[in-house]
Amino acid sequence: MPTVPLRIAHRGMPHLARENTLPSFELALRAGADGVELDVHATADGLVVVHHDPSLADGCVIATTAARELQRHEAAPGIPIPTLAEVCRLVQGRAELFVELKGAGIEEEVLAVLKDYEGAAAVHSFDHGSIARAHALAPTLRLGILFEDPPNDVASLMVHTGARDVWPHASLVTPELVATVHAGGGRVITWTVNTSSEAHRLAAMGVDALCGDDVRIFPIR
Repeated sequence: MPTVPLRIAHRGMPHLARENTLPSFELALRAGADGVELDVHATADGLVVVHHDPSLADGCVIATTAARELQRHEAAPGIPIPTLAEVCRLVQGRAELFVELKGAGIEEEVLAVLKDYEGAAAVHSFDHGSIARAHALAPTLRLGILFEDPPNDVASLMVHTGARDVWPHASLVTPELVATVHAGGGRVITWTVNTSSEAHRLAAMGVDALCGDDVRIFPIR
């Protein structure tokens, strides 16, 4: 019988609370998430913050804004934009932490935050060059590569980047892809899975983890 995949909360529980915020992550943990996935950028002075887009809704650009100024903005009314360090303190090993590098060239800043984190953590990105640089800086850290188009020679990409996690869009998952990643000693983590039928279809193909907006729809571990 196939192993039941890990249940990863995609930016928390966005249907119940603003995505990429501490309340959303806490709801995901209480719902039984095995992992929490989040997006990070860095301010002009190097503070790693959790936010999906490079700019806030009011037009503030994270990469060109100092941390003190950014802290005057909110993710939602009454809800601050969290730092990666704050999310680490919230999770505290209750689930695996999956950090997506969104900002350009922020590998060192992110790795500095994760260096002393005592729980399981992994870093992934669509920017495979960024993952290769992270591997050079922290060769023992678990790394992943994201795809939204069919990958070419995923086995070679894993070797080149040092990635042990492969994140294909749910539409790209095939038994052959799963077998290739497993043969290379990696995990297949698929996104964004938002229906129970899709979750069971992917689980039957042997994926290692499902990432979606509501972990409650996933098969129970």
